[in-house]
Amino acid sequence: MKIISWNINGLRAIYRKGFLNFIEEEKPDILALQEIKVQDHQLNGDHKVPSSYQTILNSAERKGYSGTALYTKIVPKGTRFGLGIEKFDTEGRTIEADFGDFILFNIYFPNGKMNKERLKFKLDFYDAALKRFDDLTKQGKNLIITGDYNTAHKAIDLARPKANEMISGFLPEERAWMDELVSHGYADCFRHFRKEPENYTWWSMRSRARERNVGWRIDYFFCSKGLIQKLKNCYHLPQVMGSDHCPIVLELKP
Repeated sequence: MKIISWNINGLRAIYRKGFLNFIEEEKPDILALQEIKVQDHQLNGDHKVPSSYQTILNSAERKGYSGTALYTKIVPKGTRFGLGIEKFDTEGRTIEADFGDFILFNIYFPNGKMNKERLKFKLDFYDAALKRFDDLTKQGKNLIITGDYNTAHKAIDLARPKANEMISGFLPEERAWMDELVSHGYADCFRHFRKEPENYTWWSMRSRARERNVGWRIDYFFCSKGLIQKLKNCYHLPQVMGSDHCPIVLELKP
């Protein structure tokens, strides 16, 4: 099984940048998208998907903002939107889909750079998400948690850690939550296979950062312990353009 996650920075925009060709070439079984910035009624015939995929959207109430989507060949047994907390759920940040062998979380975690209030919102969101994950794992469920986490976990996960120690996205309290995620038994799938530096998933649009590979690894697949033996591979697709993020891929054994 092949699962791809990608912050596309606008669903309608990505269609003008070869999105359908990307789907045809990669042929994911499940494609998890973040920051779709669109509501269902804004999509038209120009935004079709291959007939083999079911589309699941969770749009923000605010137009042109946030939102998540799943394109999936496998029909989920059930879906849930949000974390059950209104202040988080109006932004369309979470899709939870039960595929039987595992529950997939597609999450666009908040960005905390705007101000202190927004940073608190992000940290509160983190805590609410972890509680939901733990509630399900206590029920014996296996989880895959993917999306744009908006935090680089370790110094190896960004090009300039020293210069960004006081910037949201690499603050001690944000990184501490990622440590907590790991301590609760969730594994970073990419680091399960690859330990080397200079593997990033997001680059600033300024100063040719992507060309120079001055980036951050803020997009992840985490999984619960019960799925580790099923991991086949996890990798990035930095050559795929169209967004300031690149797609990330998780492959599972049958």
